Amino acid sequence: MDTTGAQRRALVVEDEPAIRELVRFHLDLGGYAVEEVADGLRALERIRATPFDVILLDVMLPGLDGISVCRALRLDTRNQRTPVLMMTARDGETDTVIGLESGADDYLTKPFGVRELMARVTAITRRHGRTADTSTTPIDVVSARDVTVDRQRRRARVRGSDIELTRQEFDLLDLFISRPGVVFSRAALLQQVWSDDAFVTERTVDAVVSRLRRKIERDPADPELLLTAWGVGYKFADGSD
Repeated sequence: MDTTGAQRRALVVEDEPAIRELVRFHLDLGGYAVEEVADGLRALERIRATPFDVILLDVMLPGLDGISVCRALRLDTRNQRTPVLMMTARDGETDTVIGLESGADDYLTKPFGVRELMARVTAITRRHGRTADTSTTPIDVVSARDVTVDRQRRRARVRGSDIELTRQEFDLLDLFISRPGVVFSRAALLQQVWSDDAFVTERTVDAVVSRLRRKIERDPADPELLLTAWGVGYKFADGSD
């Protein structure tokens, strides 16, 4: 979205009043106009009605949990591409991966420090802003196998049908399709797609690749386009694969 000349808008979805107030206070200091809601159903109503620049979303919510809210907003809302930071008291690796696979851009475990919170918000919104700036570049359409990527419009087609991708999914697909057959290590993908975010890990790459496969592969369990290079990383299939 274009927020030039306007105050940035943040939505905080958290059912614990003390945490909600803490997050709101520091976002307000950071220059955001903050809206707060305490349950998942109300959050989804606001997400469908109003564009935001960043969404901070608790996982455990009354009415509708944060994972479901995140999945829903990535399907068809005004905030389909808005950066999402998930917050939770859980700290297991499985919970983190589920949060990222639902479409979140980053994941923060409670209790968290205010500096870490704001650093993560800054990182995901900076990535989003850098991506939005590319809309003024010339038309650049790249195709390989059954996939076509339109960089200017940030659209992707697979086997003739449009697919909806998050920012990270699109950037990964664009990178892979531009160099079919080239193996990218997880570290290289982190550098290319998450270059300015010190908080993400190689598990983030795996989670986003898994999401991307579900959208582009006929059978995500037996991929034919986005392949694993065992012990190294991932590559997009070329004619020899």
